[in-house]
Amino acid sequence: MTDTIIDSQILLLQAAGRGDRRAFEQLYRQMSPYLFAIALRILRRRGWAEEVLHDAMLAIWQKAGNYDPLQSAPKTWMTTIVRHRAIDYARLRANQTTSLESTDFDAPEDDELQSLSSTFADGLPTTSEARRLSECLNSLPGDQKQSVVLAYYQGLSHSEVAEHLQQPTGTVKSWIRRALAHLKECVGI
Repeated sequence: MTDTIIDSQILLLQAAGRGDRRAFEQLYRQMSPYLFAIALRILRRRGWAEEVLHDAMLAIWQKAGNYDPLQSAPKTWMTTIVRHRAIDYARLRANQTTSLESTDFDAPEDDELQSLSSTFADGLPTTSEARRLSECLNSLPGDQKQSVVLAYYQGLSHSEVAEHLQQPTGTVKSWIRRALAHLKECVGI
């Protein structure tokens, strides 16, 4: 069965290489969920992964005529393109981040932090548990509260939170770990 899938992907790639849009569309439908997962695993941000997938699929369309089934399986060939694009994109983002002035990464003022946490709380359902979680979040020390809001509301990774706060990653991980332990105890889970 696997050989049949591989043979089908080879035929679709070869047809796409000859400009067959329907073959490419079928290949896209088959492979995009898998390739998106690869990009998302590397980039950890949905929007970035979507951008990389789009760029990589365009490259696959343009390079399909050069695909050689004797060199690699179709899935391997496409995965390599997505992986390289994702790594390049991550490097580009990292370079853009380091080229920004350091004032862009200053810790938010207290009112900005309050706004972030109230926005976090506003997104929760209006249940007693949600209100309790909001109260518990507000009882955290500033650094822990800020770390949790950035990580869980803004979706930043530990290293991104550390970069944003200009703190060591280990420190940020400790703040988040302590904050989550406090929230778990405070909420009563």
